[in-house]
Amino acid sequence: MPRSVNSVAKRARRKKVFKQAKGFFGRRKNVWTVAKNAVDKAMLYAYRDRKTKKRNFRALWIARINAGARLNGLSYSQLMGKIKKNNIVLNRKVLADLAMNHPDAFTAVVKSLK
Repeated sequence: MPRSVNSVAKRARRKKVFKQAKGFFGRRKNVWTVAKNAVDKAMLYAYRDRKTKKRNFRALWIARINAGARLNGLSYSQLMGKIKKNNIVLNRKVLADLAMNHPDAFTAVVKSLK
């Protein structure tokens, strides 16, 4: 009985990995074993950093809100406490945008709390 190999599927798998490795430097882009490891690691980093990105943006929003709040005589924690107490439904992303790009509107929000 002849030996059975599935070269078509093997080639397709490799092409997929090499396509994902496009733009990598050196042997990482065109040597199978190196490219496969590089792509696997890149996928792990991508998965991990999709979570990290959310953390980083939340920290950025908090820093911007804090800066805007201190210009209006409050700390971040005091501002967020008053927002929760007064049932204002503005999330941190929107508050940070107001503090950064529309300081008059942010000041109006803070004055409505006092």
